[in-house]
Amino acid sequence: MTKVDLIYFNAGGGHRAAALALESSIKQSKCWDVRLVNLFDIILPEINNPESYYNLRIGKGFTLGLRHELKLLQAFVRASMKFLIKRLEAHWAETKPDLIVSLVPNFNRVMFNACGNTPYVTILTDLADYPPNFWIEDQPQHIICGTDAAMEQVKAYAPSAKSYQVSGMIVRPEFYAEKHRVKLSWFDSQKPVGIVMFGGAGSTAMLQINKLLDSTQLIFMCGHNEKLQTKLQETKSSAPRGYIGFTNDVISYMHSADFFIGKPGPGSISEALLAGLPIITVKNAFTLPQERYNCDWITEKGVGVVVNSIKNLPEAVDLVLDQRASFISRIGNINNQAVFEIPDILQSILA
Repeated sequence: MTKVDLIYFNAGGGHRAAALALESSIKQSKCWDVRLVNLFDIILPEINNPESYYNLRIGKGFTLGLRHELKLLQAFVRASMKFLIKRLEAHWAETKPDLIVSLVPNFNRVMFNACGNTPYVTILTDLADYPPNFWIEDQPQHIICGTDAAMEQVKAYAPSAKSYQVSGMIVRPEFYAEKHRVKLSWFDSQKPVGIVMFGGAGSTAMLQINKLLDSTQLIFMCGHNEKLQTKLQETKSSAPRGYIGFTNDVISYMHSADFFIGKPGPGSISEALLAGLPIITVKNAFTLPQERYNCDWITEKGVGVVVNSIKNLPEAVDLVLDQRASFISRIGNINNQAVFEIPDILQSILA
């Protein structure tokens, strides 16, 4: 049986989510042995959960300066190249994959140099690269991306790679199922509802949003952050609220909302658009460097509103609700089928 390794790590959560979504789609259409591989389990098995510091900072909003720390990480990877390659070569010599698919940035030169003759694929899980040496490396590999901007970057920065463009980001197949709304009986069905999401660990920014939008009906998706959920529940508000802990049924809550508020992560943006929700997000010095283009893309496509401060959210909500029909019309022009397109591309590479 064909063995396909999907490489992910847990920094931010989006890479693992993309790997799980792609695994599900492949298993629906191909008879392959799909193996999810956490990169850090191979290269740094001595360290337990090395991504925890990064994820803690994201949840707390301490993101200023990450651009400089990214350069330090990339310098570490270059300095450790021989050591990392040796560990990866030993792993793949034992497990013998037929195809290696990377869904992570920063380590693609290392992994490509360790894969030997095994076909190597990089799938960008961001709307665009943050060059140099983030996602795109100029090496004879295969690169799959989901926007025109990313495709142009591949042509410019990786002429020796073979590139493929799909129609968007990877989203779980369940998001394409028939719409199902959660019954929130304490909400006023005649008034709009917003859904607030900041990834699986939530964000302290949600506390500020709770106060700023006191008179707006909101669903707060708190994920695994029970402390945050408790703090939100203890805050009084004029409008009804829903404070939801971790759930695998995020899509049903999205279908129960009229607009989305959250950080400009590629996964969150794509999920919101599949649910037909106009997007409200923030771009400023605290925005992750690799997610800043996402804000420009939202504006370019006319599918949401980008503000430079959380304090401007009330005005953004008013604008989205006032022009919601126009936003919905433009969202309807986006047809993201990437999670179903990629398995066929991988099959062509294997062939």
